[in-house]
Amino acid sequence: MESFSLILAIVVVTALAFDFTNGFHDTANAMATTISTGALKPKVAVAMSAVLNLVGAFLSVEVANTISKGLVDETGIRPEVIFAALVGAILWNLLTWLVGLPSSSSHALMGGLIGATVASAGVGAVHGDALVTKVLIPAVAAPLVAGIAAMLATRLSYALGKKADGKAADKGYRAGQIASAGLVSLAHGTNDAQKTMGIITLALVAGGAVAPDSDPPMWVILSAGIAIALGTYLGGWRIIRTMGKGLTDLQPQQGFAAQTSAATVILASSHLGFSLSTTHSVSGAVMGAGLGRKGGVVRWSTATRMFVAWGLTLPAAALVGAIAEYVTGFGDWGTALVAVFLVGSSAAIWKISRREVVDHTNVNETDEPAGVVTQAIAAVTPPPAGTVADELTATIPAQATESAPSAATTSV
Repeated sequence: MESFSLILAIVVVTALAFDFTNGFHDTANAMATTISTGALKPKVAVAMSAVLNLVGAFLSVEVANTISKGLVDETGIRPEVIFAALVGAILWNLLTWLVGLPSSSSHALMGGLIGATVASAGVGAVHGDALVTKVLIPAVAAPLVAGIAAMLATRLSYALGKKADGKAADKGYRAGQIASAGLVSLAHGTNDAQKTMGIITLALVAGGAVAPDSDPPMWVILSAGIAIALGTYLGGWRIIRTMGKGLTDLQPQQGFAAQTSAATVILASSHLGFSLSTTHSVSGAVMGAGLGRKGGVVRWSTATRMFVAWGLTLPAAALVGAIAEYVTGFGDWGTALVAVFLVGSSAAIWKISRREVVDHTNVNETDEPAGVVTQAIAAVTPPPAGTVADELTATIPAQATESAPSAATTSV
């Protein structure tokens, strides 16, 4: 068993806390469309996703190795740097969860790590080639590939199902959607749980507890899998509502196409060791499925807010990570101050979230306002036949009623 210092134990606990937030932040990736189309009841969906996330954590360590060995120079990293990186990632996860935006937990983690590393050891400690080829390029390519695949799959599904019985086809697609959602959950555990494994392994190397270039120990794999599974079971209902109802309205055919396309992209990236954002992949697939159905729409106001969050994730988490690393540089009291700030900020965000509770009972409700174009069309569209006559009929008695007291007063 590795020897542990106090700071190393704090880093491991904080990493598992991040893994927990990653679980409930990204539950929507696997189960939002399944819940929104009614293929599974909300609590059943998140329980199924939690179990498969745990299983997926044991399938590979390629992504973990990308983070622990490839992104930054592990020889110049102190455990405090890892702690600072996790602070940036956790706070970004919680803030975006609070406003219901499906941003990337993966990019939050890597942004925090890059910012803290630069603050500690300089820009040279970040491996720019790995950042570009295994993080930035997949971040752009994944939603495009998944979106195009989902759009084509949706059109193919509707074309093949034209002559099928409507109810029977919907039932079949719902069954397929459950299977594909399970595949996404498995893929999520394979990809995202490994990121925490990688960050804990990097901390163990930095603290001298394991040798450089080591694979994650079994206890790290197990604890990361359990943490992300528990977070997944918690639900993350705010982001599920946005992904399932806020971006577009999905039918079972679209849900099946979106989930299958996203799962394929995620599993392929895990095999290649790309630290892919499952959020980007699934969001792109959902939008592609929305565009693939004739008459389907994407709510671009919500999509635009989501794109802005994606763009801010890396730099925002990096900035917080860099500031946290600067404060930890003052010694033990600096590290304690950062820890208190993290706990206090997390508690404040949770308290604010209680003002408007979103859970399994209201996750499929949405108050998304109509877009500008929709409002403009409604303003110039003539009222249906009979509307004017109905308004006149309602107005005349009202006027008569209003004039009656006046007549009575005059007679007096």
